[in-house]
Amino acid sequence: MEIILDNLVEAKRQLDSTIHKLKETVKTLEGKENPNRYKSQITLAQRRIEAFELSVFLIEREIRDHSKNSK
Repeated sequence: MEIILDNLVEAKRQLDSTIHKLKETVKTLEGKENPNRYKSQITLAQRRIEAFELSVFLIEREIRDHSKNSK
């Protein structure tokens, strides 16, 4: 079962990194001279952030449940 836990932890780490990069992308695009020009890209990035944050939440819950069951 440890392999699964290690995979969950690594997946969370990768998602956290991607969320950070997407948030920086949104900041950059919103800071452009004409942010409306990038509206669809901003929206796509924000939707991806929401999806990845949900994934992180579910992974964290799975890790907690795994920890409770291991005791």
